[in-house]
Amino acid sequence: MEITISKSNLIATISSKGAELKSLNNSQTKTEYIWDGNPEFWGKHSPILFPIVGTLKHNTYFYNSKSYELPRHGFARDMVFELIYKSDCKAIFSLKSTDETLKKYPFNFELQLIYTLSESDLTVCYKVFNKNQFEMPFSIGGHPAFALEKDFDNYSLLFENDEEIECYLLENDLLSEKKMKIDLKEKILPLSYSLFENDALVFKKLNSKKISLLENDKPILDFSFNDFPNFGVWTKQNAAFICLEPWIGYADTLSANGAILDKEGIYLLQPNSQKTAEFTISIL
Repeated sequence: MEITISKSNLIATISSKGAELKSLNNSQTKTEYIWDGNPEFWGKHSPILFPIVGTLKHNTYFYNSKSYELPRHGFARDMVFELIYKSDCKAIFSLKSTDETLKKYPFNFELQLIYTLSESDLTVCYKVFNKNQFEMPFSIGGHPAFALEKDFDNYSLLFENDEEIECYLLENDLLSEKKMKIDLKEKILPLSYSLFENDALVFKKLNSKKISLLENDKPILDFSFNDFPNFGVWTKQNAAFICLEPWIGYADTLSANGAILDKEGIYLLQPNSQKTAEFTISIL
Protein backbone atom coordinates (compact mmCIF):
# COMPACT_ATOMS: atom_id res chain seq x y z
CA MET A 1 0.00 0.00 0.00
CA GLU A 2 1.16 3.52 -0.80
CA ILE A 3 -0.32 6.74 0.53
CA THR A 4 0.16 10.33 -0.56
CA ILE A 5 0.23 13.53 1.44
CA SER A 6 0.49 17.03 0.01
CA LYS A 7 0.83 20.66 0.97
CA SER A 8 1.00 23.51 -1.49
CA ASN A 9 3.23 22.24 -4.33
CA LEU A 10 4.90 19.41 -2.39
CA ILE A 11 3.67 15.83 -2.71
CA ALA A 12 5.13 12.93 -0.69
CA THR A 13 4.45 9.26 -1.37
CA ILE A 14 5.08 6.71 1.38
CA SER A 15 4.90 2.92 1.24
CA SER A 16 3.52 0.89 4.13
CA LYS A 17 6.46 -1.50 3.66
CA GLY A 18 9.13 -0.04 5.89
CA ALA A 19 7.08 3.18 6.08
CA GLU A 20 9.49 4.21 3.34
CA LEU A 21 9.40 7.58 1.62
CA LYS A 22 9.36 6.76 -2.10
CA SER A 23 8.82 10.18 -3.62
CA LEU A 24 9.04 13.87 -2.75
CA ASN A 25 7.88 15.87 -5.71
CA ASN A 26 7.34 19.54 -6.47
CA SER A 27 4.27 19.59 -8.69
CA GLN A 28 4.99 23.12 -9.92
CA THR A 29 8.59 22.56 -11.06
CA LYS A 30 8.09 18.81 -11.78
CA THR A 31 11.21 18.12 -9.72
CA GLU A 32 11.59 14.74 -8.03
CA TYR A 33 13.90 14.85 -5.01
CA ILE A 34 14.01 11.16 -4.03
CA TRP A 35 15.96 8.47 -5.91
CA ASP A 36 13.78 6.19 -8.04
CA GLY A 37 15.17 2.94 -6.59
CA ASN A 38 16.71 1.60 -9.81
CA PRO A 39 17.72 -1.93 -8.71
CA GLU A 40 20.76 -1.92 -11.03
CA PHE A 41 22.34 0.37 -8.44
CA TRP A 42 20.27 0.29 -5.24
CA GLY A 43 16.65 -0.77 -5.03
CA LYS A 44 15.59 1.42 -2.13
CA HIS A 45 14.59 5.04 -1.64
CA SER A 46 14.69 6.06 2.02
CA PRO A 47 14.72 3.03 4.35
CA ILE A 48 14.40 3.18 8.14
CA LEU A 49 17.34 1.69 10.05
CA PHE A 50 16.14 -0.01 13.26
CA PRO A 51 16.94 -1.49 15.77
CA ILE A 52 20.55 -1.24 14.59
CA VAL A 53 22.42 1.00 12.19
CA GLY A 54 25.01 -0.65 9.99
CA THR A 55 26.45 -4.11 10.50
CA LEU A 56 27.03 -6.15 13.64
CA LYS A 57 30.26 -8.10 14.02
CA HIS A 58 29.41 -11.61 12.73
CA ASN A 59 25.82 -10.24 12.39
CA THR A 60 25.44 -11.24 16.06
CA TYR A 61 24.98 -9.59 19.44
CA PHE A 62 24.63 -10.87 23.00
CA TYR A 63 22.02 -9.96 25.59
CA ASN A 64 21.53 -11.70 28.94
CA SER A 65 24.09 -14.36 27.94
CA LYS A 66 22.10 -15.29 24.83
CA SER A 67 23.12 -14.65 21.22
CA TYR A 68 20.86 -13.08 18.61
CA GLU A 69 21.31 -12.39 14.92
CA LEU A 70 20.30 -9.23 13.11
CA PRO A 71 20.88 -8.32 9.46
CA ARG A 72 22.56 -5.10 8.43
CA HIS A 73 20.43 -2.08 9.41
CA GLY A 74 17.94 -4.28 11.30
CA PHE A 75 14.52 -5.52 10.25
CA ALA A 76 12.11 -2.57 10.32
CA ARG A 77 12.75 -1.55 6.71
CA ASP A 78 11.43 -4.93 5.50
CA MET A 79 8.28 -5.02 7.64
CA VAL A 80 4.81 -3.70 6.89
CA PHE A 81 3.77 -0.77 9.08
CA GLU A 82 0.20 0.07 10.02
CA LEU A 83 -1.16 3.46 8.98
CA ILE A 84 -2.68 4.82 12.20
CA TYR A 85 -3.34 8.45 11.17
CA LYS A 86 -3.77 10.27 7.88
CA SER A 87 -4.65 13.84 6.96
CA ASP A 88 -3.95 15.87 3.82
CA CYS A 89 -0.43 16.78 4.93
CA LYS A 90 0.43 14.26 7.68
CA ALA A 91 0.69 10.49 8.04
CA ILE A 92 1.66 8.31 11.00
CA PHE A 93 2.86 4.73 10.57
CA SER A 94 3.34 2.25 13.41
CA LEU A 95 5.30 -0.97 13.83
CA LYS A 96 4.97 -3.05 16.99
CA SER A 97 7.04 -5.97 18.20
CA THR A 98 5.79 -9.42 17.24
CA ASP A 99 6.67 -13.00 18.11
CA GLU A 100 8.99 -12.96 15.09
CA THR A 101 10.82 -9.76 16.07
CA LEU A 102 11.21 -11.02 19.66
CA LYS A 103 13.25 -13.94 18.31
CA LYS A 104 15.76 -11.47 16.85
CA TYR A 105 15.36 -8.57 19.27
CA PRO A 106 13.96 -9.57 22.70
CA PHE A 107 12.24 -6.28 23.49
CA ASN A 108 8.65 -5.11 23.27
CA PHE A 109 8.56 -1.85 21.35
CA GLU A 110 6.52 0.41 19.15
CA LEU A 111 8.18 2.41 16.38
CA GLN A 112 6.28 5.29 14.81
CA LEU A 113 7.25 7.21 11.69
CA ILE A 114 5.49 10.55 11.38
CA TYR A 115 5.61 12.40 8.06
CA THR A 116 4.52 16.05 8.06
CA LEU A 117 4.52 18.39 5.07
CA SER A 118 4.55 22.17 5.25
CA GLU A 119 4.83 24.70 2.41
CA SER A 120 8.44 23.82 1.59
CA ASP A 121 9.49 21.21 4.19
CA LEU A 122 9.06 17.53 4.89
CA THR A 123 9.71 16.57 8.50
CA VAL A 124 10.29 12.91 9.31
CA CYS A 125 9.89 12.10 13.00
CA TYR A 126 10.86 8.80 14.63
CA LYS A 127 9.24 7.83 17.93
CA VAL A 128 10.51 4.74 19.75
CA PHE A 129 8.48 3.43 22.70
CA ASN A 130 10.05 1.06 25.24
CA LYS A 131 7.21 -1.20 26.40
CA ASN A 132 9.40 -3.15 28.83
CA GLN A 133 10.12 -2.94 32.55
CA PHE A 134 13.84 -2.72 31.74
CA GLU A 135 16.01 -0.53 29.54
CA MET A 136 15.98 -1.17 25.81
CA PRO A 137 19.10 -0.77 23.67
CA PHE A 138 18.65 0.39 20.09
CA SER A 139 20.02 2.47 17.27
CA ILE A 140 17.96 4.25 14.65
CA GLY A 141 18.67 6.16 11.50
CA GLY A 142 17.42 7.55 8.23
CA HIS A 143 18.79 6.68 4.80
CA PRO A 144 17.15 9.06 2.29
CA ALA A 145 18.64 8.96 -1.20
CA PHE A 146 18.38 12.25 -3.07
CA ALA A 147 18.07 12.12 -6.85
CA LEU A 148 20.75 13.93 -8.85
CA GLU A 149 19.68 15.05 -12.32
CA LYS A 150 23.09 16.21 -13.49
CA ASP A 151 26.55 14.61 -13.44
CA PHE A 152 27.70 13.66 -9.94
CA ASP A 153 30.59 16.13 -9.86
CA ASN A 154 28.16 19.02 -10.39
CA TYR A 155 27.09 18.55 -6.76
CA SER A 156 28.59 19.43 -3.40
CA LEU A 157 27.66 19.51 0.28
CA LEU A 158 27.71 22.70 2.35
CA PHE A 159 28.24 22.05 6.06
CA GLU A 160 26.72 24.44 8.56
CA ASN A 161 29.70 24.77 10.92
CA ASP A 162 32.54 22.41 10.08
CA GLU A 163 35.83 23.50 8.53
CA GLU A 164 37.32 20.02 8.76
CA ILE A 165 35.53 16.70 8.98
CA GLU A 166 36.85 13.37 10.21
CA CYS A 167 35.38 10.13 8.98
CA TYR A 168 36.07 6.59 10.12
CA LEU A 169 36.90 4.02 7.47
CA LEU A 170 34.99 0.77 7.11
CA GLU A 171 36.64 -2.64 6.87
CA ASN A 172 34.31 -5.51 5.92
CA ASP A 173 31.33 -3.29 6.86
CA LEU A 174 32.75 -2.67 10.37
CA LEU A 175 34.30 0.54 11.68
CA SER A 176 38.07 0.51 11.89
CA GLU A 177 40.28 2.86 13.87
CA LYS A 178 41.53 4.34 10.61
CA LYS A 179 40.40 7.90 10.04
CA MET A 180 40.36 10.20 7.06
CA LYS A 181 40.43 13.94 7.56
CA ILE A 182 38.82 16.10 4.92
CA ASP A 183 39.56 19.82 4.81
CA LEU A 184 36.51 21.68 3.59
CA LYS A 185 36.88 24.73 1.38
CA GLU A 186 34.58 27.40 2.80
CA LYS A 187 32.62 24.56 4.48
CA ILE A 188 32.01 22.85 1.13
CA LEU A 189 32.71 19.22 0.21
CA PRO A 190 32.70 18.69 -3.59
CA LEU A 191 31.20 15.30 -4.43
CA SER A 192 33.11 12.73 -6.45
CA TYR A 193 32.72 8.98 -6.73
CA SER A 194 36.31 8.52 -5.53
CA LEU A 195 35.20 9.66 -2.05
CA PHE A 196 33.10 6.50 -1.78
CA GLU A 197 35.54 3.90 -3.10
CA ASN A 198 35.72 2.52 0.45
CA ASP A 199 31.94 2.62 1.01
CA ALA A 200 30.21 5.30 3.12
CA LEU A 201 31.72 8.29 4.85
CA VAL A 202 30.99 7.69 8.55
CA PHE A 203 31.07 10.60 10.98
CA LYS A 204 30.92 9.81 14.69
CA LYS A 205 30.65 13.53 15.33
CA LEU A 206 29.83 16.63 13.33
CA ASN A 207 29.63 20.21 14.55
CA SER A 208 27.02 20.87 11.87
CA LYS A 209 23.35 20.03 12.33
CA LYS A 210 22.42 21.15 8.83
CA ILE A 211 23.89 20.19 5.46
CA SER A 212 22.85 21.78 2.17
CA LEU A 213 22.95 19.98 -1.15
CA LEU A 214 24.33 22.27 -3.86
CA GLU A 215 23.92 21.88 -7.61
CA ASN A 216 26.51 23.92 -9.52
CA ASP A 217 27.13 25.85 -6.27
CA LYS A 218 23.44 26.71 -5.87
CA PRO A 219 21.60 25.26 -2.83
CA ILE A 220 18.66 23.06 -3.85
CA LEU A 221 17.74 21.64 -0.44
CA ASP A 222 18.66 21.86 3.24
CA PHE A 223 18.87 18.77 5.43
CA SER A 224 18.51 19.45 9.18
CA PHE A 225 19.14 16.76 11.81
CA ASN A 226 19.36 18.31 15.28
CA ASP A 227 18.46 15.10 17.14
CA PHE A 228 21.09 12.83 15.59
CA PRO A 229 24.70 12.76 16.89
CA ASN A 230 26.12 10.58 14.09
CA PHE A 231 25.97 10.83 10.31
CA GLY A 232 26.75 8.99 7.10
CA VAL A 233 27.10 10.02 3.47
CA TRP A 234 26.94 7.36 0.76
CA THR A 235 26.41 6.57 -2.87
CA LYS A 236 27.06 3.72 -5.28
CA GLN A 237 29.65 4.08 -8.01
CA ASN A 238 28.07 5.75 -11.08
CA ALA A 239 24.66 6.04 -9.41
CA ALA A 240 22.69 9.29 -9.66
CA PHE A 241 21.93 9.74 -5.97
CA ILE A 242 23.49 10.85 -2.71
CA CYS A 243 22.36 9.52 0.67
CA LEU A 244 22.39 11.85 3.67
CA GLU A 245 21.99 9.60 6.70
CA PRO A 246 21.25 10.89 10.22
CA TRP A 247 21.98 8.24 12.83
CA ILE A 248 21.77 7.50 16.53
CA GLY A 249 24.46 4.82 16.59
CA TYR A 250 26.55 3.18 13.88
CA ALA A 251 28.12 -0.09 12.78
CA ASP A 252 30.11 -2.26 15.17
CA THR A 253 33.80 -1.54 15.50
CA LEU A 254 36.36 -4.20 14.62
CA SER A 255 37.08 -4.57 18.34
CA ALA A 256 33.43 -4.86 19.45
CA ASN A 257 32.81 -7.55 22.10
CA GLY A 258 29.25 -8.24 20.90
CA ALA A 259 27.46 -7.22 24.11
CA ILE A 260 24.60 -5.01 22.93
CA LEU A 261 24.55 -2.98 26.16
CA ASP A 262 28.24 -2.14 25.64
CA LYS A 263 27.93 -1.39 21.94
CA GLU A 264 29.57 1.87 20.94
CA GLY A 265 26.96 4.47 19.99
CA ILE A 266 23.97 2.47 21.28
CA TYR A 267 21.06 4.34 22.88
CA LEU A 268 19.62 2.95 26.12
CA LEU A 269 15.95 3.84 26.46
CA GLN A 270 14.57 3.74 29.99
CA PRO A 271 11.60 1.50 30.88
CA ASN A 272 8.15 2.65 29.72
CA SER A 273 9.54 5.77 28.09
CA GLN A 274 9.97 7.08 24.56
CA LYS A 275 12.67 8.65 22.39
CA THR A 276 11.87 11.12 19.64
CA ALA A 277 14.21 12.19 16.85
CA GLU A 278 13.41 14.03 13.64
CA PHE A 279 15.02 15.39 10.51
CA THR A 280 13.73 17.91 7.98
CA ILE A 281 14.16 18.21 4.23
CA SER A 282 13.68 21.84 3.15
CA ILE A 283 13.20 22.52 -0.56
CA LEU A 284 14.85 25.76 -1.61
